[in-house]
Amino acid sequence: MIKETILTNAALVLPDEVLHGTILLRGDAIADIQPGPSHVKGALDLEGDYLIPGIVDLHTDNLERQVQPRSNARWPSSSALVAHDQQCAAAGVTTVLDALCLGDLGFERDRIRTFREGVADIEALGAAGLLRAEHFLHLRCEVPADDMPALFDSVADHPLVRLVSLMDHTPGVGQYANVEYYRAMRRSIGSTDAELDAKIVELQANRERLREANRRFVLRRLAGSDVALASHDDRTAEEVAENAADGIRVSEFPVSMEAAEAAKRAGMGVIAGAPNVVRGGSHSGNVSARAMMEAGLVDALASDYVPTSLMEAAFAAVRFGVALPRAVAMISAAPARIAGLADRGSLQAGLRADLVRVRVREKVPVALATWRAAERIA
Repeated sequence: MIKETILTNAALVLPDEVLHGTILLRGDAIADIQPGPSHVKGALDLEGDYLIPGIVDLHTDNLERQVQPRSNARWPSSSALVAHDQQCAAAGVTTVLDALCLGDLGFERDRIRTFREGVADIEALGAAGLLRAEHFLHLRCEVPADDMPALFDSVADHPLVRLVSLMDHTPGVGQYANVEYYRAMRRSIGSTDAELDAKIVELQANRERLREANRRFVLRRLAGSDVALASHDDRTAEEVAENAADGIRVSEFPVSMEAAEAAKRAGMGVIAGAPNVVRGGSHSGNVSARAMMEAGLVDALASDYVPTSLMEAAFAAVRFGVALPRAVAMISAAPARIAGLADRGSLQAGLRADLVRVRVREKVPVALATWRAAERIA
């Protein structure tokens, strides 16, 4: 017998409206949506709470933070993944693209270990049914890094890869265009001025030597693939034009209004950081995500480093004029579309029953329950 679940007396956040009604789950999918309450015995009364689609997170670094909870303390990888997964499920995230860095620029060498162990653990724990959310891979390719091509080649054909982003954290460009900001950040973790002077010269020389060849390597390797390809930390219209000409269709975390506007004109999907929305601005002094949203430039949000930020950002967006269905689509339907996951992301009959029960208290949305494929996971 196919399992059926009825959730009623809910504010259903549908693609174009909020409907007070009832949703029927059959098997692992949404079977029907109706207005009004259900009087069927056994229906679960959601007491007027919101019911939204399961959240799809295109970019989370949270696994790195579980692996390295202190600067001098590394946690076992599989245990870190389980903790990360539980946090995602509790935050209403049912689909996770774990962002793993490929390429060493000399400051965070353990990131390569995190990448290698993370891929193995996501594959093994997922196959064993031990993860609550569904996990995919987002490969973050550091284009000025010597070791990036070999690392990318080792996993480029992995079936869990859904997104690849080209990034460049060389001081003087992108996120770190302000070299003094870069210096201050690195000083805060113990680098001396002499070390920084030498490192900046080295990194800028490596960029000159490696960027173009490594960029072309990734583009050739993905030619003909259905994996989504993004640029990361775009700053100028010229950078966006280069990316669009190379077939890149997603601009992830543009750091200036100029870049976001150029990406929109080029028909690229724009991803902004949810923590930027929640905090009211960028932690690194770049463009405000709220300003981009008010200008209609944002298609999707990603958690970056705080899983709960996605739900908070969506509900916060309503306070500055974004309709709730559109705001929720930025954390569900839009990211699902970018990742090529057509079976989820909206409350619609026939789609997978990934759902989150949300109650708002003092402007803070709280996930009270999360379902993945109609099974309760948090």
